Amino acid sequence: MKISTKNKIDVSFNMASITDIVFLLLIFLLITSTYRHKVIPVNLPISTNDKTESAQVNVTITNNLQYYVEGKRVPFNQLKDVLQERLEKTLSKVVVLHMDKNLSIAHMVMVADIANQLEASVLMATDFEKKR
Repeated sequence: MKISTKNKIDVSFNMASITDIVFLLLIFLLITSTYRHKVIPVNLPISTNDKTESAQVNVTITNNLQYYVEGKRVPFNQLKDVLQERLEKTLSKVVVLHMDKNLSIAHMVMVADIANQLEASVLMATDFEKKR
């Protein structure tokens, strides 16, 4: 006796929906991988203090003596004018110095002197090193 069923189960697999998902993931990865932050490379000195303070004006000095105020490159002879303009817009007169650890302390003193002339406090940015 032969038993037959009228409803047959289709065992084929449709790849269209998985292909759509793979292409969407590929597009997402391509878009996010090309998005880059504007970063100024500075090798900061190490500190064991993990407390940070909200900075009002950031000054960065790179290894090749390029000066940046809030991410915009500034010649050293214009640094005082740019800092004065930025500090006038802030409530707390604080300058945070991001300086490469391989630079001479004289460069920090020059920026600190400018900040002191503008009656601002100077903080030194460091990287945090956890104790083992």
